[in-house]
This record gives sequence, structure tokens and C-alpha cells, in this order.
Amino acid sequence: MKSLAALAQDTRLDAFRLLVQAGPEGLAAGELAARLDISPPALSFHLRGLAHAGLVRAQQDGRFIYYSADFDAMQSLLGFLTENCCNGAACTPARATGRRSSARRTS
Repeated sequence: MKSLAALAQDTRLDAFRLLVQAGPEGLAAGELAARLDISPPALSFHLRGLAHAGLVRAQQDGRFIYYSADFDAMQSLLGFLTENCCNGAACTPARATGRRSSARRTS
């Protein structure tokens, strides 16, 4: 799935997180670059990866380009992850201490 591969990179994940938090209005490319503390060419590279995966949209407004998260694509990704979790069984997150401590017991 392209969207998982795109989000596997830290900068793209951080950019997507900021765009989700910004809501449907999104953020101007310059504002996004400033918040991520990366150069505009580096941001362009990462946004291209997110756009190729269908996770972000771009909209020109005068001299500015605004990027926003594609919330339908995000919901689709969440649905995919939920459907395929735990082989379709109801999932309950394992406690961090539960399984490991019992598996590592020594006699």
C-alpha cells in the first residue's frame, strides 16, 4: 500500500500529521516548511511522495500553494488497518509488560 510506504519516512509522517491537525484548510507550503524546519526543495520532495500516495492535495491560491490532508484517503487507510488487524479478530492492545515478562521467565 503506497500510503503506508509514504508515511514510513519521518519527515513525511511529520508533514502529514501537521496537515491533519490543520484541517481541511491546510497550510501554505512556506508555513509547512517553516514548521518542519526544512528547505522548500526538501519539502517539495516529501509532499510529492505524499501526493503520489494520494494522502495530500495541493491548491493554488495566487502565489501560494496550500496543502491539505486528503481525509477520505486517511479514513481508507485507517479502515484497511482496522480490517486487517489481528487476522480479523477483535483486537485489544497488548500491555507492554504482560506478554514479554511471562515469555522471558526462567526456571
